[in-house]
Amino acid sequence: MNEGYKPIEWGAAMLAQAGQKDCGDQYLIEPQPNGLFLAVIDGLGHGPKAALAAQTAVEALRPYTDDDLPSLMQRCHQALMGTRGAVVTLARLDLRASALAWLSVGNVSAMLIHSDRNAATARDHLLLRGGVVGYRMPPLRVFTERLYPGDTLVIVTDGIRSTFVEDIPVHLPPQVMANAILDRYNRRTDDATVVVARYNG
Repeated sequence: MNEGYKPIEWGAAMLAQAGQKDCGDQYLIEPQPNGLFLAVIDGLGHGPKAALAAQTAVEALRPYTDDDLPSLMQRCHQALMGTRGAVVTLARLDLRASALAWLSVGNVSAMLIHSDRNAATARDHLLLRGGVVGYRMPPLRVFTERLYPGDTLVIVTDGIRSTFVEDIPVHLPPQVMANAILDRYNRRTDDATVVVARYNG
């Protein structure tokens, strides 16, 4: 194995709304012995109250990232009661199973870009479920996808324009890719976050 080889690489980029000091988006990326856990949280609205909600969710998740995704979402829900609430997407890349598991409440979008151009679908999108963590939880359903070397997961909050899907710089390393998407497609009227993870197998 090459010394510089990593089975999973990742990167993240985040920007507060113009004129705001506090960012209502947060993310959590936790390497695990057999994979990688990711969470992207968008506190409702913007400013200090949104930032408090998002940070509360991160702190609720951080000690328990080995738990299953529905249990983690429920932890967030309990922790966020009494706050402004948030929308949340959770994901886990599993090296042993070569699989992605993902779960969403609200509109934090996620897309898996397949490296195999001959795959039945070049991209799989996470089915978003309406709701607000800390306020109104929908029935939780975890979706799973097979992972192949070179597949890339992109998670974005709604501060990123949806047109980013038309020109994703998937040839770039994950951190450079996250920076490029944020620079080109952030709305500047909302907090914006991009998290990218690439499965190398």
